[in-house]
Amino acid sequence: MKYRNRVAVVTGAGSGIGRALTYALTQDGAHVAASDIDKANLAETQAMCRSGQVTTYQVDVADRDAVCGHAEDVRRDLGPASMLFNNAGVDLFASVADMSWKDFDWLIGINIGGVVSGTKAFLPQLIESGTTDRPARLVNLSSAFGLIAVPYQGAYSTSKFAVRGFTEALRQEMIMERHPVTVHCVHPGVVRTNFGANMRTAATEDPEQAAKYFSRLALTSPEKAARAILRGAEKNRARILIGPDGRVMAAMPRLLGVGYADLMARAARLNPNAR
Repeated sequence: MKYRNRVAVVTGAGSGIGRALTYALTQDGAHVAASDIDKANLAETQAMCRSGQVTTYQVDVADRDAVCGHAEDVRRDLGPASMLFNNAGVDLFASVADMSWKDFDWLIGINIGGVVSGTKAFLPQLIESGTTDRPARLVNLSSAFGLIAVPYQGAYSTSKFAVRGFTEALRQEMIMERHPVTVHCVHPGVVRTNFGANMRTAATEDPEQAAKYFSRLALTSPEKAARAILRGAEKNRARILIGPDGRVMAAMPRLLGVGYADLMARAARLNPNAR
């Protein structure tokens, strides 16, 4: 029960890694403020964690005012948060030429806007609740596609590279200003969630085929990912890599430099299932 009496905030808690994080945190004694835009999925998460403490909130992380209000609600209901997991995210399978502005703005609003709004809204609580012996934790979910870019994931990689830059800058600021908050950027490979089934596609793409391709690539369970995230945060790792594919993708730019992009493009051209 190492998180007893700690308040943990998890966005995107209605499914996938967010649901697995919520369950793992409650098993370790935390009281989780679990949020998601889907109320029915949140109820399922809460039911799964029936032996732990979960308070649910329906929140659209793309709505900055709603996120700021959520932070106030959590403080009022549970006390100041000492752990924050900005996990909510979406995907768009489309070439840069074919993606619509509407879909691009939708993705950016959630994947970047949600992380920035959540961080800004809850950071004062984290600074208040953290101590030198027991620092607060701020964990932002990027992706292995925030370390390398791949075809037809241009919008997604844009958002996840941005999350990495934002998070790494914030970690430095917390160290420089001696705040008792550790900051971590998570880079999962493909995890077995409903992420692929829920992603949007360009009008020129077959969404069912894209979802099946995504599913075939998934190597890591949400539960394993959640435990790896918590271990990485406890060890104060700046960068937390998830899954064997996540580690391989992290190594590619170190080993190949910018040349990785041309190699991946040629490999994808030979793979009929790559789009």
